[in-house]
Amino acid sequence: MTMSYEDRMEMIRKSAAKFNAKMKRENRIVRDYTESYLPKGYPASTGYDDVNINAWTDSEKYVDEYYGDHAREQSAYESEWN
Repeated sequence: MTMSYEDRMEMIRKSAAKFNAKMKRENRIVRDYTESYLPKGYPASTGYDDVNINAWTDSEKYVDEYYGDHAREQSAYESEWN
């Protein structure tokens, strides 16, 4: 069975419309996921990789809280001979 040029072009148009609709739907889903993960207060336009929600902003407080005496002793030991 052979197809005419018009039949082939019509089939291509239908396939392209279906593919474009699928891509538009997938892009909308991905955009929703990246915006919904951000903590409150962050603008959604910052993007997925611009925000580290696990970052500790006060390193001195973090070291003191989790490592305490050991970190102070190590720091004192290192500063003796440096």
